[in-house]
Amino acid sequence: MSVERLYSLEEAGELFGTGVRFPRRLVAERRIRFVHVGKFVRIPESALVEFISDGTVEPRPSRSRRGRLS
Repeated sequence: MSVERLYSLEEAGELFGTGVRFPRRLVAERRIRFVHVGKFVRIPESALVEFISDGTVEPRPSRSRRGRLS
């Protein structure tokens, strides 16, 4: 049986490059999946990957600009 890694709110904040308040707010607003382990809140690794993937904005293809010198 494979068990997915669970991150504490502090660890999730480090992965996001933020403080602990950001993942705590995500949990409070139910914007990310989380697990209660006793009195502790943990975020599955797949939920972190999913949240980042959902927020990723792909670049637009560059448009040719005629008559403009670079």
